Amino acid sequence: MPDPGERLQKLLARAGFGSRRSAELLIAAGRVTVNGEVAALGRRVDADHDRIAVDGVPVVVDATLVHWLLNKPAGYVTTASDTHGRPTVLDLVPADPRVFPVGRLDLETEGLLLLTNDGELAQLLTHPSRGVEKEYFAEVEGRPTPTALRTLRAGVELDDGMTQPARVKIVQESGAGTTAIALVVKEGRKRMIRRMCAAVGCPVVRLARVRIGPLRDARLAPGAWRALTAAEVRALYAAGLGAGEPASE
Repeated sequence: MPDPGERLQKLLARAGFGSRRSAELLIAAGRVTVNGEVAALGRRVDADHDRIAVDGVPVVVDATLVHWLLNKPAGYVTTASDTHGRPTVLDLVPADPRVFPVGRLDLETEGLLLLTNDGELAQLLTHPSRGVEKEYFAEVEGRPTPTALRTLRAGVELDDGMTQPARVKIVQESGAGTTAIALVVKEGRKRMIRRMCAAVGCPVVRLARVRIGPLRDARLAPGAWRALTAAEVRALYAAGLGAGEPASE
């Protein structure tokens, strides 16, 4: 006799949507779909084959998928292997299951990096048409002039084309002749932040990514990693789909 599947409210509770009663309320409100159709209470589903969503955002129920957040230190390359023998970000996380980095941080750039085997989420977060925000903390030489800030905000002409407008603000000045600035961009070109700052006369001394879409974690130590919560995975899917969810702090 074929397996009738799992009750939808039980699956939603297992996926982090609170109690079964909370999941039943979501279903009753018409916020849950199965394979594109609004689900009814009592619906049974096959987690391996049915596509389940809440408010249009996919519910990840595949136990083989992992989503890890790494605070990348400087000196690690964002590749699976390196022909020059340099350490890679995969050296900092478990070898099993096999994961890949979503996007790239250059050798000397620090900060948040998502590693996963979830190809659908990776595509949503990296596709240029999605415009998922990334926020960086940059320590630059000197103090950006008002003209430099206006240029960064309007778009900078680089050798591979004009950048999209960025959100930029000065965070603080140090006594060492440098200034800390925060930049929010929606693109992911190679060494883009460094090239933008250099183009307006403020070379980068230190660069760290502090946010990916809705995801932050100021407590994660350099070189450390952790698994994302179900809510954080949903928030990333929402950001990639343009639905938007509050950032985690």
